[in-house]
Amino acid sequence: MEYRHFIGNAWRAGDNGESLDVIDPSTGEPFAAIARGNAADIDVAVSAARNAMGEALDGPWAKLSPVERANLLFAYAAAVLENADELAQLEARDTGKALKTARTDAAVLARYLQYYAGCVDKLHGETLPYTTGFTVLTVREPIGVTGHIIPWNYPMQIYGRSVGASLAAGNACVVKPAEDASLSILRLAEIAADIGFPAGAINVVTGLGSEAGAALSANEGIGHISFTGSTATGALVGRTAAERHCPSVLELGGKSPQLVFDDADLDEALPVILNAIIQNAGQTCSAGSRLLVQRGIYETVIERLTQRFEALRSGPPAMDLDTGPLVNAKQQARVRSMVEQAEGEGIRVAARGKIAVEASRNGFFHEAVLFRDVPPQSRIAQEEVFGPVLAVMPFDDEAEAVKLANGTNYGLVAGVWTRDGSRGLRLARKLQAGQVFVNNYGAGGGVELPFGGVKASGHGREKGFEALYGFTSLKTIAIRHG
Repeated sequence: MEYRHFIGNAWRAGDNGESLDVIDPSTGEPFAAIARGNAADIDVAVSAARNAMGEALDGPWAKLSPVERANLLFAYAAAVLENADELAQLEARDTGKALKTARTDAAVLARYLQYYAGCVDKLHGETLPYTTGFTVLTVREPIGVTGHIIPWNYPMQIYGRSVGASLAAGNACVVKPAEDASLSILRLAEIAADIGFPAGAINVVTGLGSEAGAALSANEGIGHISFTGSTATGALVGRTAAERHCPSVLELGGKSPQLVFDDADLDEALPVILNAIIQNAGQTCSAGSRLLVQRGIYETVIERLTQRFEALRSGPPAMDLDTGPLVNAKQQARVRSMVEQAEGEGIRVAARGKIAVEASRNGFFHEAVLFRDVPPQSRIAQEEVFGPVLAVMPFDDEAEAVKLANGTNYGLVAGVWTRDGSRGLRLARKLQAGQVFVNNYGAGGGVELPFGGVKASGHGREKGFEALYGFTSLKTIAIRHG
């Protein structure tokens, strides 16, 4: 099947007529094709979005009241739940993730839409105290047309937290999904049209990041860019947007640590720690990819994790095993290279999972790997692997734990496991991360929790009510009345 762009509530052929193969990560074989979008396609999508807004916010989307906009978002959430199995099947085949993970992603997407639907009529300004004879107020206005570059690891979830928030704030959206994972996003745009979103409110242009994505970042009609992806690509997107004074939210990579102290409840901690690195085959920006363990319980933790890792299995989505394949051959090669380099440097492998015998040899599978005694400055401890690979290292005290945890260029998420409440709060204030979890670890956290990074993990915040502020422009109105 060949998919076109979805612009102005209609399927539209690409400007150049070219397409890209859609590869099944479980088999390495193509099963569909998407349009290879370019700058001309982006221009058409931006024009459709601008028409939905209107020149004076009088377009069919912009003129809807907050209640009408909220009702559409609630209906969108309901439609997602009605089509959840179809969406999960599309995303599982497109990305290789287990069906149970894809089903969870569809449910979380619906929750995002419900949450932001409930926020629509609560996004308001303030009345400010000022000098005598003046009334001063602020109003929050939509930016206009926003651009969204969606990655391949969690297409539905990131669509929900990014596009959902922008729509709630009153903007029209142009979306460029990753070329490795576009199918669920195209279907979501079609669903939105079916339930009554005005033409141009949601537009999807597929293609390569270096072509369609770059054109979206540079388009003068885009008033805000939201990007989730690698640190290197994020820097390019941010630079392009900054050259035309366009604000951006960049959610980039991570090398997130979990700190386990000798008073931690290991029965509670270890299942969470394991899930935080194998979820979505480790292809999660906020994956807990570094484990820092106090020396007194270090060998116990290694022993218990070894048993768990050796039991892990990887296979195609329909098998619903612990992990699916990696998304493409390039990612498989990167993970394999980093694991082999670490082994070549003498870093010890404590345990490996296995790939199911039923899995195709042409699929992009990689077993889960547990490294122990990892040197803090090694590549496996400093760089994002984006695979099911956990680096474990010991520490002696709080000071060393904080130094190790903060000792990378990243700062997305951190976890602390301890029964000492004072220590948990103390370390939460010292760790350089956008989110810190104490005695729990949510990779990205709940829908309601603001999410984003510091340092090379990006800037700006998505999720929660905080995200809405980034998709609005604050205007101050000062009225002199004597």
